[in-house]
Amino acid sequence: MAITLKDVARKAGVSSSAVSRTFTDGASVSDATRLKVERAALELGYTPNALASSLTTGRTRLIGLVSNNFHNPIFLEIFDLFTRGLQECGLRPLLVNLSDEKDPAQSVRMLQQYSVDGVIVASSTLTPAFAEAFKNADIPVVHSFGRHTSTPTVHVVGIDNIEGGRVAARQLISRGYTGVAFLGGPVEATSTQDRMEGFLNEIAQHASISASYSFADAYSFEAGRKEMLRLLALGSPAQAYFCGDDVLSIGALSALRDSELKVPEDVGIIGLNDMEMAGWDNINLTTISQPIEQIINSSIELIVAMLDEPDRYLEARLFPTTVVERGTLKPAL
Repeated sequence: MAITLKDVARKAGVSSSAVSRTFTDGASVSDATRLKVERAALELGYTPNALASSLTTGRTRLIGLVSNNFHNPIFLEIFDLFTRGLQECGLRPLLVNLSDEKDPAQSVRMLQQYSVDGVIVASSTLTPAFAEAFKNADIPVVHSFGRHTSTPTVHVVGIDNIEGGRVAARQLISRGYTGVAFLGGPVEATSTQDRMEGFLNEIAQHASISASYSFADAYSFEAGRKEMLRLLALGSPAQAYFCGDDVLSIGALSALRDSELKVPEDVGIIGLNDMEMAGWDNINLTTISQPIEQIINSSIELIVAMLDEPDRYLEARLFPTTVVERGTLKPAL
């Protein structure tokens, strides 16, 4: 038989409500009572029932962790950091896959069924409408890796993807490439749109450099490889490509090598993210790093603050990127 709250109360010689208060964050209970209850619970092997506690506090401590690109290996890193960080704060992450979801209202209904206390939208490809839908339903929400804006309608934490595109362009320009291209993810993704905008705008300031662009079906290895193979079949590839994500870059590298083109001697590649795989010896990808751990820690800090202050002032927290020099671009001139 499972040990109950009443069993602990009987052994400790206190009321059931005293046991309940002992295991409820912020509840008032004397040090002497807390000591007796904790000692009795330890001896009996009692573990508080989180669901029962939520009925008392009105909080489930559940945080919906929403994303839509489970094909990208970087999300293994992101989910690991998010789940560990939330659990260290006494919260319970509920991972939700919205890969095929197009209706923000449906995602809200799904999370409401679990009575989540808050939601973190961890995606650079879900539109701002998803995070806004949670806010409109009075669910505290943070959009991690979301589209940067100076006038946020929800809390946004991430990088300036337009500037990320400019950084990539400047890297290719500094290395003497005169025919460059952007190979992006899904065209409807805001991260794709912004990275391409920054890249093409920067290139446009240099009349001697030509630029083209194309898109992969998804942020995945297979999609990056497929799109690069399509471009190679057309003949005359660009001298260098800014692939709007590391996993696209790795797919493109695979296609180039299978086509017996050398990187960076024949074609240069620069990615964005600096996922762990990018540094492997057989990949050695030059890329633009975004500070993923800092973005995640900042997102958790915001969602925790919103649990006590749901109407706190909106913030758009912006983090800088850095170039990680490896071996897929020619040296700078």
